[in-house]
Amino acid sequence: MSQTLLLLPGDGIGPEVIEQTVRVAEKVAPDLNLEYGAVGGASYDEYGTPLTEDTLNRAKASSAVLMGAVGGPKWDGVERQHRPEAGLLGLRKGLDTYANLRPALCFSALADASALKRELVEGLDILIVRELVGGVYFGQPKGIETLPDGTRRGFDNAEYSTPEIHRITRVAFDIAKGRGNFGRKWGGVCSVEKSNVMDSGLLWKQEVQALYDAELKDMAVPLHHMLADACAMQLVREPKGFDVILADNLFGDILSDEASMLTGSIGMLPSASLSDAGKPGLYEPVHGSAPDIAGQGKANPSAAILSFEMALRWSLNRPDAADEITRAVGQALEKGARTGDIGGSVSTSQMGDAILAEL
Repeated sequence: MSQTLLLLPGDGIGPEVIEQTVRVAEKVAPDLNLEYGAVGGASYDEYGTPLTEDTLNRAKASSAVLMGAVGGPKWDGVERQHRPEAGLLGLRKGLDTYANLRPALCFSALADASALKRELVEGLDILIVRELVGGVYFGQPKGIETLPDGTRRGFDNAEYSTPEIHRITRVAFDIAKGRGNFGRKWGGVCSVEKSNVMDSGLLWKQEVQALYDAELKDMAVPLHHMLADACAMQLVREPKGFDVILADNLFGDILSDEASMLTGSIGMLPSASLSDAGKPGLYEPVHGSAPDIAGQGKANPSAAILSFEMALRWSLNRPDAADEITRAVGQALEKGARTGDIGGSVSTSQMGDAILAEL
């Protein structure tokens, strides 16, 4: 059965990193059908909306979706519902990709590029499982209103339900069981929240524990609970003590960006956003659109290429090709290939060349 990868280059450096990823895809999966679409600011400029119904329908019909990046100062004055980021949120909601997987893997060659000492990060391999379609980013009501005295009030609503918490918890435990790193200090699953000050966080903790007691305890995967701010501290104090971190939308967003600097650069980190089995996943580098370097050939394509690696592994069922990409990226780094974000001077295309040379 043929497989289709829908490419959504997006804005800023997105088209540049997707271009290099396409070169890799054509090498390791020449039979994969590659299609293109618009999202974010690029879609708004052409169609007046950051995500068209046609693009969303094509995404739903694909085997997987790979996005570059969205956003930039060009669209700062656009109404919130038409901003580039609304296109990404619409994709996530439309595809119901509720499980966001953000690995933080430190390649040995980049251990000295980390913000922490080598001994703290060398060999680091942790995974943040972030709930992606609920919480404060989607809760209603939200808005900004003018009060009778002329001052303004901004408000958002952080809310979760039992089914939303349970389904992301099951994903985290399934992954942790497969990884098997139970001997670490917080090995297995470490669920984080702010149950001490937020009712939605208290519900999160209670429901994770309730599901564990009712269904998951027999998996023999350890469960730990930790406050999100404590987790942020431990990520820089003892990062290799974690294995799988389970978090809501807001805290997963923040903690995964923090974890990116443990690995040497956010330009190295991929992500996968998954729905139920048989539905297409959404894959994207963790980095943003980086408008300050867009079009200059300075972007690191590694995160986009590794996001494609995750697509091969999680949606396209091509683990051998995925392993080949991981090995090639590691070898390219070992041989000294570095873009500016990781202490080198090679261009985007030269980094692509170095990775291709190892395939």
